[in-house]
Amino acid sequence: MYNTKMPRDKEYAVVLFDGVCHLCDGAVRFILRRENSTLLRFAPLQSEAGKALLMKYGYSENYLDGLIFIENKRAHDRSSACLHIAGKLKLPWKLFVIFLLVPKPLRDLVYRMVAVARYRWFGKKEVCSLPQGEDQARFL
Repeated sequence: MYNTKMPRDKEYAVVLFDGVCHLCDGAVRFILRRENSTLLRFAPLQSEAGKALLMKYGYSENYLDGLIFIENKRAHDRSSACLHIAGKLKLPWKLFVIFLLVPKPLRDLVYRMVAVARYRWFGKKEVCSLPQGEDQARFL
């Protein structure tokens, strides 16, 4: 079962992800193995916590267009989310933040091409899988 305690915005940064997408699930596992600290928390977009955070930051509760990264009371979506998350990872992944200098519409064009095809390319699960071991407490 997911951790139902909602963190305060100043405590943690939160990664919202599509819980049934294999690509998104792989991205979460990638982040968990490469992050600099354990201050990141995770929630599927489809979960109660995910929907509550979506609504809090002005998104539809049915938003499934990809990752959202929430930090310092600000939500970043699409390519900005990915690049801000990269900034929380160990080297060399941290260096990808430089791409924030590329105009967002251009970055998001590439992001959308992958997002639109992600189920076709990587597959889709029937249900969101639960995290295992010590990582379980980091999921909302």
